[in-house]
This record gives sequence, C-alpha cells and structure tokens, in this order.
Amino acid sequence: MSPSFKLQCHFILIFLMALRGDSRYPELREAAHHDPFLLLSASLKRELAGEPLYRRALRESGARLAATGCLDMLSLQGQFTFTADRPQLHCAAFFIGEPEEFITIHYDLVSIDCQGGDFLQVFDGWILKGEKFPSSQDHPLPTTERYIDFCDSGLSRRSIRSSQNVAMIFFRVHEPGNGFTLTIKTDPNLFPCNVISQTPNGRFTLVVPHQHRNCSFSIIYPVAIKISDLTLGHLNGLQLKKPSAGCGGKGDFVELLGGTGLDPSKMMPLADLCYPFRGPAQMKIGCDNTVVRMVSSGKHINRVTFEYRQLEPYELENPNGNSIPEFCLSI
Repeated sequence: MSPSFKLQCHFILIFLMALRGDSRYPELREAAHHDPFLLLSASLKRELAGEPLYRRALRESGARLAATGCLDMLSLQGQFTFTADRPQLHCAAFFIGEPEEFITIHYDLVSIDCQGGDFLQVFDGWILKGEKFPSSQDHPLPTTERYIDFCDSGLSRRSIRSSQNVAMIFFRVHEPGNGFTLTIKTDPNLFPCNVISQTPNGRFTLVVPHQHRNCSFSIIYPVAIKISDLTLGHLNGLQLKKPSAGCGGKGDFVELLGGTGLDPSKMMPLADLCYPFRGPAQMKIGCDNTVVRMVSSGKHINRVTFEYRQLEPYELENPNGNSIPEFCLSI
C-alpha cells in the first residue's frame, strides 16, 4: 500500500467522523464498511432552529489511543464539554461547517492550569500531519495570528470566529477533573473564500468581488471536475500547465491542483485557466486531494462555477480521456 493511499484512508476516516458528529474509533471502523454518504442524512445534519441546544461530551482517547492522545471531529452546532479522567497531553478537536458558513467558538467555562503546563488553543483553519488549510498564501492572517491561546488571552476573548468553514482546537489537560465547555455556532458567509467540502459530490460557485486575495476549494477525494462558467477580467481559453507557460503573467486566474496532503501550496499545479469562458471543461484528477484555486488581483469580480463527483474505482484503475495520471500515485 503506497504512503499516499495510507494517508488518504486515514484522512477520509477522520473526515467521516466530522460528517457524523462522532469520533469514537470503533464507530469509525464500523462506518468505514458502510456507504459513507449515508452519514449525510438529515438526521445527522441537524438544524438547531427551534430545537434545544445540542450537547455532548468531547471524546477522550481509548486504551489503544492513549499514546497519541484524544481526537474528536464535529459538524454539528451545540455545546461540547471535555473533562479529563486522566492526563491528556495531545488532544485536538476539528470543526467543519457548510461552505457558506463561518464557525464561532465560544468559551462557556474553562478550568485548566496554565501555569502547570495545560493549554487550550484555537486555530483558524485545520492542521493535519503538519499541513495547513488554508495555506499561508491563501489565509488573510499570518500563521502566528491564526493561533489564539487561552492562556494568553483568558476570557477577555470568549468568542473566536473562523475565516472559513473549518476551525480546530488543540488542548492539553494534566489534572483529572479539569477541562472546559465550548459552544459552537455558525454564521452566514456571503462570499466564502477558502472551503473544505463535506461531500465528494457537489456544485459550487466561487466568487471573489474586487478583492485582492486567493481562494481555495478543497475536495478530499479523487474527483472529476467540470467547470461550466469562468468569469475573469480578460478573452477565452483553457490550457494545461507547462513548465514555460501558464498564467503567471496574469493577475486573475484559476488553477487546478492535486496532491496527497492538505496544504494547497504544496500541491502540484495541474491546469491553468487564464481566460473567461463558458464550458463545460472537464478533467479527471486521481489525487487524494483536489483543489480549485482562484487568484484575484482585486480589479475585477471573478467567478468560477464547477461541479465535482468522486471517481469510481474503475476510473482510478483505468484512467483515460482528459485525466492527469502522472502526478498522483493513487492513479
């Protein structure tokens, strides 16, 4: 089994936890044997309007995970409590919303010993295996400002809002009985920029209105991408990227990236779309992670509409047509 395929299996299992709102590894192993898209049912995608606030405890590690710490992932709004029953030294919880949502993390109650080595940090985005999303190139804040440490700010900053639809916390608690309670809420994002898709199939329109910024839409599956509309500030055309060519001279363009990790800046550029057109233009990308990335100068209203679907196993085994097999070991 190739290292990239192992990474893909590990990440998809973690990702399914977020869709389910649960992260106990026995349940995770069970979920891996079922259709993952059943986890997206309406009962799991809970709407809280008019309902009591959803509450549950964050998971602690089981015996098999004690060496690596505790991990949880959630796609539900609600109130979540962590109470250590023994020293927990390497813990994290990942949060994900819909593409058009910000995530707000609110400290309800925190009881940790900062002087004794405990900590509780919010990170604006996700980090997995040392890679960040959004990348440092795409996020509006420097990396150091994306970490908010409770032991530095205390309750003077009770609510922290993410810049995109994903956020996470890191924490360490030495003393049994100590812990914290958080409330997770989402707010509308009228112009979502950096997004991790909760699903392997979908349709999305990325709009950057007169803003000098880079935006990445990440799909953590091998997929077929079909671009139906691209509006930039300038003619028509689609070209595969070559070492001596590309859109580097243009201030506004879209690129398709593929790779095995989470950080778009570490992925392979597969194609450049330098000029406006009305599609469809389709490409199969057999990478563990596929990213549609828009670079904008701020001079125009840029927009790209695309559909994506997960590649079937036979498509990965027998790539043909407009596909990019040589950059991705999974193909």
